[in-house]
Amino acid sequence: QVQLVESGGGLVQPGGSLTLSCTASRSILKNVDSGAWFRQAPGKERELVASISQNGDTTYVESVKGRFTISRDGAQNKYYLQMNNLQPEDTAVYYCFLPILFSNRGYWGRGTQVTVSS
Repeated sequence: QVQLVESGGGLVQPGGSLTLSCTASRSILKNVDSGAWFRQAPGKERELVASISQNGDTTYVESVKGRFTISRDGAQNKYYLQMNNLQPEDTAVYYCFLPILFSNRGYWGRGTQVTVSS
């Protein structure tokens, strides 16, 4: 049973934009109230890119501030990452993550590749 599905990745030129989407199965919605996007570049550790809390507060890693925006829809079964002014260093596999309430575990998507290259 697939619980998180990401989409929206692809190849884009430097300065371009992409919007990633993460759709959560309704069966898990009762267990989560916040979300995040991580990324992992080749040879590097996975890093937290952006997060959004239950009340809508957002956080971003310094390198994407002013360029990326995390959001979710009213029904909270979709999470988005709007990425503008993409740079080659943004190239990575991007993963959606939803923490499980009152737990140190969460749901991971399978990832979507973002490649920024001319």
